[in-house]
Amino acid sequence: MRPTLGILADDFTGALMVACYLEGAGIYAPLVFDSAAIDGTSSVVVAGARTRTVAVDDALTQVEAFADAFIRAGYRAMVYKTSAGFDSTADGNIGQVADFLADRLELRPVLMAAGFPSFNITTHQGYLFYRGRLVSESIKRYDPLTPMSDPDLVRFLSLQTPHKVGLVDHSQVRKGPVAINEAILRLGDCGHVFLDVSDEADLAAVCAFAAGRGRVFVASDPVAVEYTKLLLGQQQVKPAPSHARGPAVVLAGTVGPVIGRQLDAFSCFYPVLTVDISDPRPVESLAADALEWACLHLAADRPFAVATSAGPDDVARSQTFLGPIGAARRAESILGTLARLLYQKGVRRFVVAGGETSGAVVSSLLVKSVRALPEGPLGTGFCVTEGADRTSFFLKPGKHGGDGLLLDVLRAMENGDS
Repeated sequence: MRPTLGILADDFTGALMVACYLEGAGIYAPLVFDSAAIDGTSSVVVAGARTRTVAVDDALTQVEAFADAFIRAGYRAMVYKTSAGFDSTADGNIGQVADFLADRLELRPVLMAAGFPSFNITTHQGYLFYRGRLVSESIKRYDPLTPMSDPDLVRFLSLQTPHKVGLVDHSQVRKGPVAINEAILRLGDCGHVFLDVSDEADLAAVCAFAAGRGRVFVASDPVAVEYTKLLLGQQQVKPAPSHARGPAVVLAGTVGPVIGRQLDAFSCFYPVLTVDISDPRPVESLAADALEWACLHLAADRPFAVATSAGPDDVARSQTFLGPIGAARRAESILGTLARLLYQKGVRRFVVAGGETSGAVVSSLLVKSVRALPEGPLGTGFCVTEGADRTSFFLKPGKHGGDGLLLDVLRAMENGDS
């Protein structure tokens, strides 16, 4: 398999989603979390970084390490995979990453495309619609880390880069690759070009254009997947490893109504502990207390969950003391530390809720690479480390899934499903 494409995602759950979709499409797509694990033995490699909400310098340090590793291994085309709605703040980091990759590969303009039409997340005339509403009028405006208050993604992305961001809207995209190219030429000197994805036809047209043109693409999940499929076609998939055995735990660091309902459903059958992150004691002390509680249930061979928020009041209190970013980082640190302690006690199945929390847990366990399992009845999210001592994960974005998802995931892991 000749190295062709390196995909770098801005969080771990997004990276896993892309890898799962590619595996389901018959494309072997190893998923790595450490640039040292990139070896050029596959046509495409997916890398998970933690660049969405960190400081710009930290994000660019991560991107540089992965980009250099891609190039050394022979991957010359690159995708920076963002969330479907280009979740970010006015300070970054999408524009800055696009600038870095453009300079590193000496290629402008960088193509950009957001949206996920099958989930009713679309862009039209440069405006982002989240489940049929302007993102600024949707639940996304309440996101604690990346509240999307401006639906004009061209204007919003322009705050993150000194280069002009041009727009090729739906009326041009729908006409296909030739019309897209003509529209870009009319834009003149642009650092980046944003392309509408108003529907599935737009998605196909954008990917067809990108596959014949660019080596740098900033794209949401389905755009990255379709682009990869056009570049590579179907390939023989190596057999995936089976799920690990042993105790199972749910770790929930995300907040919001979706995970709240999922934990409520879970608590009807299994115990749930909520850690108060506004408790001023050190992270290690809070994790140790949670471990002592967890050991009671490990001894009884029962699944259990540990969360860092019981609802809106908890979120408001912790953010008052710590600020939104500080509260999120403290929650991630507690659950990451607890995951390491639980692993030492024999836990080998982890269900993790929240993209940033997933990054913290996987990093704490020093996992360098995993094999994603193809999309199944529960969607994407399952992956397994390869080797003799396997660990199974289900990494889910905070807003993903129905009320019974946590129970269904544990049942699937037990039955060896995906």
